[in-house]
Amino acid sequence: MDQELAISVRRAQPSDAPALAALVNRAYEVEKSFVDGDRTSAEEIRRVMASGAFLVLEAKGALAAAVYVEAGQGGGYIGMLSVDPALQGMGLGTRLVRIAEAMCEAMGATWVKLKIINLREELGRWYRSLGYREVGTSPYNPQRPVKQPCHFVEMRRVLGAGAGEAAGLSAAT
Repeated sequence: MDQELAISVRRAQPSDAPALAALVNRAYEVEKSFVDGDRTSAEEIRRVMASGAFLVLEAKGALAAAVYVEAGQGGGYIGMLSVDPALQGMGLGTRLVRIAEAMCEAMGATWVKLKIINLREELGRWYRSLGYREVGTSPYNPQRPVKQPCHFVEMRRVLGAGAGEAAGLSAAT
């Protein structure tokens, strides 16, 4: 697949913000049935870059996927995972999550957390398949208008040695 798509991963630069915002908004288009407006803007992307980093995956020279990564205080956070809708289902999201986890671990994190909107049940299943477990809930962003009640589901995955056991996997699996 890498040769077919000519994949590369790099840290986003502030100049990538407009293209990153467009990618995120395309990937989150599916949420428009319950959330009003765009998911993000170039300004927000630049603002969050101040406290973390976006990893971008390019395929054939174009932005194909991205994820926000932040590590500190023993743990990491990933968010805004976005894969171009035309390229979903090809393993790019999984690859980018694993790279983000490795980045967090290299920065001293022993776990990674994330938040998903409760109405996207398929995301919960997908993240559970990657070893994430639900650890709580929190209110949805009050600054974004919603079309139906929703909240965030908080998920977490233990990194490094013993992560499989912490995720409920035995050595025999």
